[in-house]
Amino acid sequence: MRAFTTRTTTRSTARTTARKLALTGAVAATGLLLAACSGSGDSMNGMDHGAKSSASASASATGSAAPGTPGAFNDADVMFAQMMIPHHEQALEMARLADGRAEDAEVKKLVGEIEKAQDPEIRKMRAWLRTWGKPESMGGGGHGMAGMMSAKDMADLTALKGKAFDRKFAELMIAHHEGAVEMAKTEQRDGADAGAKQVADDVVRTQAAEIAQLKKILERL
Repeated sequence: MRAFTTRTTTRSTARTTARKLALTGAVAATGLLLAACSGSGDSMNGMDHGAKSSASASASATGSAAPGTPGAFNDADVMFAQMMIPHHEQALEMARLADGRAEDAEVKKLVGEIEKAQDPEIRKMRAWLRTWGKPESMGGGGHGMAGMMSAKDMADLTALKGKAFDRKFAELMIAHHEGAVEMAKTEQRDGADAGAKQVADDVVRTQAAEIAQLKKILERL
């Protein structure tokens, strides 16, 4: 009996030890698996952060990922606004000279349309430049731009009245509008900002129509 009891106790102890070893191995394996998953997650997170950083850097390089959102502008947009502001301002100056000088009813009506269209556009372009953190002026007064009148041109127009004013106004405004259309077409081609490109579209459409109208006015004066 004593020998049988000893053998039974020995087998029970062996089974208990085996179970403990198996449990310890399972726990260790589980720990390794969790560590591997955690490491994989960190790696994937790192890849994700890297991809996001790369995308952000790319967006920053172009100003913005989507045209029309704040910052989505380029040098062509800035130049368009900086050049078109003084260009529009001179058109308004020419239009104001018509008061008390213009005689033709169609010229007077056209003057009103120029003022109505270009003054709001100036305000828009100034707002863009403030948002973009860019100066309003390029320097030089803008007289080297296409279609800009010289000081002599403006003085000659100021000195005229009646039909003489109407003819001179039409001649000068045709050249002025042609310069604006040229600049707007450059913006259509090279610009990035949706708002600036829309104004360029408006300039091309409206001022091309006014050029045709002014040419007809000249033919009958």
